[in-house]
Amino acid sequence: MTADDPRAQVKEWLVAGDLKALLVHSASLHGHYCNGLAFGVKAGHAALRRLGFENTGMEELVAVTECNNCFADGVQMSTGCSFGNNALIYKDLGKTAVTVLSRRTNAAVRVALRANSWSSENASDREKESRALFTKVVKNRQGTDQERARMGELFRELSFETVQKDEDALFTITDVPAEFPEYAPIFDSADCSACGEQFMETKGALRGGKPVCLACAKADCYAVLGRGVRVLPDGAW
Repeated sequence: MTADDPRAQVKEWLVAGDLKALLVHSASLHGHYCNGLAFGVKAGHAALRRLGFENTGMEELVAVTECNNCFADGVQMSTGCSFGNNALIYKDLGKTAVTVLSRRTNAAVRVALRANSWSSENASDREKESRALFTKVVKNRQGTDQERARMGELFRELSFETVQKDEDALFTITDVPAEFPEYAPIFDSADCSACGEQFMETKGALRGGKPVCLACAKADCYAVLGRGVRVLPDGAW
């Protein structure tokens, strides 16, 4: 990393195809290793190999992910598209897939995961074991400390193996029309007359003719939860 180009190291890994290093970097954000993260790293790299590795985080590159799970973090770290720089867009489709669009080249590619080998009868013994542990520890919120540790060990081993697999065996990769979303608009801020905090002026209401934030107005708002995009009635869980 340099002061001039904060993604210089990431770009070096991408150009060299060093996806193991990129997986380690992605896990520093994600918090653990898993196949979903590895798929996201691999998918992002597959797209950028076709579109170019340059990205300054100014929306010249846009990634549209169709899921909000581990895959999305791998995509963020490999492409440099994030929610914060307005270049990661979430379509609530529940598919392990991403479309990456380049304004620089006016091109786009969609990378979609093929049927996961873990769910196949042809899965390896380690894959079957990791799947069973995932069901017990993560899905059912059960399991012993030893089982959680074993799951983490298997996830780490399998994710490093995943990023070394042939991308065509993992994904369906398709050139698609480059239909770009609008650039993120910049809105002014307003001061909430109730709590005094600033908020985006388009995200508020009026109370007695004065602006209030949605939290103070106890108004409905949207949130991205594990289930996807949901409306929070009155802003409550």
